[in-house]
Amino acid sequence: MNNWKKYLILLIVFMLSTNLIYAQKVGTTSMQFLKVMPCARATALGDAYSVLASGAEAVFWNPSGVAQVVNQEFSSTYLMWMMDTKIGALSFASTLKDYGAIAVSLQYVDYGEMEEAIWNRAYANTGPYPFLTGKTFNPFAYAVALSYAINLTDKFSTGISVKYAHESLYNGSTFNAMTSSGTYETVNTWGDGLLFDFGMHYNTGYKSIQLGIAVQNFGANIKYAQESSPVPLQFRWGVAADLIGKDALLLNMDNNRLSLAFDLFQPNDYAQQEHLGIEYEFAGTFALRAGYKFNYDSEGFTAGIGIKQAISTVKFSFDYSYGSVSNFLGDVHRISLGVAL
Repeated sequence: MNNWKKYLILLIVFMLSTNLIYAQKVGTTSMQFLKVMPCARATALGDAYSVLASGAEAVFWNPSGVAQVVNQEFSSTYLMWMMDTKIGALSFASTLKDYGAIAVSLQYVDYGEMEEAIWNRAYANTGPYPFLTGKTFNPFAYAVALSYAINLTDKFSTGISVKYAHESLYNGSTFNAMTSSGTYETVNTWGDGLLFDFGMHYNTGYKSIQLGIAVQNFGANIKYAQESSPVPLQFRWGVAADLIGKDALLLNMDNNRLSLAFDLFQPNDYAQQEHLGIEYEFAGTFALRAGYKFNYDSEGFTAGIGIKQAISTVKFSFDYSYGSVSNFLGDVHRISLGVAL
């Protein structure tokens, strides 16, 4: 058996066994910002992106896709998340020729300004909002990652990411907190940890059918103050194919491509979810996208567009995605800009 097949089997067994351990722990993970995915093309496809992820954007979805970068790529995404939360993501990927490809990425979260509340009788009956102290604070979070990927054969690639995640919940690095016994204790206001992503991509060789598999956020529990919580460990299994296009399943065409992608998604703090996406692209320049996220409490329908334009040897891309969340939380809009050399 080829070595890459052994690695694939081992990774699948690992994912299945870990899934059995974590799947029942609903709503118990920390660092929830790691579950808010960037990249407008991916989110327009309902997050069905474990197979289609390539180049600089792949660091956020499946690191094996970094191996598909031709020269250098840069990608950036900005989104207004719920409750005034702002999220930005940057990534850069470069080929190492016969030695694979490397990428670096940054994801930053600004949770906005929040009002301080404290469980203290002194504030219980002051002003129109009990327990508010009148102070504000600005929590934030970020994750930086280094990724490496390589094509082991002309059909199979694998990749790994090492990332440092940090989340600050209050101003300053420490806080003098009151314990249940009425005494005070100095605790950290932040948590951090080293996490790993693993991924594989396989071109079946039959028509345009491709497979992808990824493990994200594998690492130890994160400690805030006195409590420790697991990180949002995520598993993705995906399949994608062109229904229309070159070497397509249904109709071969040169200037039109219609792709369908499907992911099974298993987080460690919720039941299994499914992602479905469809993309139509004309002449490699304009794309229409739609998707749906199944078994979510609030999220569901997604849609978006994409535009590509080359100027000399430089290729520019613009992507936009819309995601419905709920009437109460509002909708989410993402914009991504990319440059490939």
